[in-house]
Amino acid sequence: MAKDNQPIPPRAMILSKKYRTLVSSWIEPLQEEAELGYEIDYVARYIAEGGLTGERKRWVPRRGKTPLDPDAAGFIYSNPMEASFKQRCLEDMKVYHRKLLRALRNEGPAALGHVSESDYFRVQERLRKIIKGPEQNVLKPKAASKMVVSELKEELEAQGLPTDGTRNVLYQRVQKARRINRSRGRPLWVPPVEEEEEEVDEELDELISRIKLHEGDTEFWKRRFLGEGLNGDNGNSVNTGKSDIEIVLDEVDAVEDTINELEDDEADADDEADADADADDEDDEEDEEEEEEVEGADAVEQTEGQDADRVKEKRVEAKKPLQMIGVQLLKDSDLTTTSKKSRRRASRFADDDDDDDWFPEDVYEAFKELRNRKVFDVDDMYTIADVWGWTWEKELKKIPPRRWSQEWEVELAIKIMLKVIELGGTPTIGDCAMILRAAIKAPMPSAFLTILQTTHSLGYVFGGPLYDEIICLCVDLGELDAAIAIVADLETTGITVPDETLDRVISARQNENSSNNDSPSS
Repeated sequence: MAKDNQPIPPRAMILSKKYRTLVSSWIEPLQEEAELGYEIDYVARYIAEGGLTGERKRWVPRRGKTPLDPDAAGFIYSNPMEASFKQRCLEDMKVYHRKLLRALRNEGPAALGHVSESDYFRVQERLRKIIKGPEQNVLKPKAASKMVVSELKEELEAQGLPTDGTRNVLYQRVQKARRINRSRGRPLWVPPVEEEEEEVDEELDELISRIKLHEGDTEFWKRRFLGEGLNGDNGNSVNTGKSDIEIVLDEVDAVEDTINELEDDEADADDEADADADADDEDDEEDEEEEEEVEGADAVEQTEGQDADRVKEKRVEAKKPLQMIGVQLLKDSDLTTTSKKSRRRASRFADDDDDDDWFPEDVYEAFKELRNRKVFDVDDMYTIADVWGWTWEKELKKIPPRRWSQEWEVELAIKIMLKVIELGGTPTIGDCAMILRAAIKAPMPSAFLTILQTTHSLGYVFGGPLYDEIICLCVDLGELDAAIAIVADLETTGITVPDETLDRVISARQNENSSNNDSPSS
């Protein structure tokens, strides 16, 4: 917009319900109003917005009117819900590392160079951990009945409620505050928890940086498709577990082995039956009188033998591994293609096999065969980036995304705020306060003065406690020059600085000067 000399339209500076615009609507916490250093007079703000005369804009039309009609009088659009900058950075990191993990699985350990098997698995675990992201533990407040007096007072004090009275009074007050917050859809207060800093393993990060994505690299993929420039092992030296295809093939082999065992058992049973029949014939020739008794006994034994075989077959069937539907269909098709015509047709195809196109079983050998036979022209291979010439997009995707940091967020917010002002937009005091609070969290004393000067140039003034907090923070961090510059800017603007704050800055300056004078003499 700056390049085309376009001013920011008022529509682009739409307010959120928390009185924030695009300047700070992406800084966490998203759905909270900024701390201005003084208590907001909500009644005065309501009147100033036209609440008494009915001119105050509504986020949703009144009940009984046409619902969600953007042309309704007094209706204002709510700004769209957006993800925070921090969440966006985390998502970008996940997407990029998911690509790295996919490339590592395809290439194998060869993508990392000469590494051990343990390093290969460590890199995989590290990538999986980054893709999973930080654990989202939703903190729940402690039951009020189990809280001690100090904890009850802490919760009440954090919400600006009175902390005097006995434990029973404090307990009732906490319970009532929680009920009110639930009914109004507000989050329950929980004690602040310090975020654990993620451990940085430089060795693993260096190994991960070796993985190349080659997105949009036409020359690389030409060589890869033709089987050139490939490492011999291609990761086969490390056994990373059986693939799905190997598991299916193992199941097929197990089924075939079971079938063969069943056929052998049936053949053995037939041989035994034949031997029994021969023995029965000899007995019949020797003694004709016992023929009826022997036949009766054979009939009983035969039925018992059939029952035993049936039980045996059921046991074998139960021990069989579960077959996939495709395996069963293939087995059925093999059984049906045993006719003479099919055998004749198969033998004819076997004779003509020499004239048909054939390729080696190894994929890379097949690629070389494709190249040698000139099945296609290599010059015909191209990517979309080559056609459109948009190689910059692929180059951007190959760059590892930058890790989120509070300092980066503050720098970006200051840039956007200054650019919006340059284009004719007006950030709110809430925007300025949110950027200032982010700089305090970092902390970034170098950014305090810029934010305050911009805020004052827009005609906004924060409350005294916020200024005191900034100056004291600079003194604590040893940034006395920044503290003095802030005090000078406040006095220039006409904002009075408390005497206690001035005394603290002056004493810190004197201590610094005295220590500087003592150091050369010592």
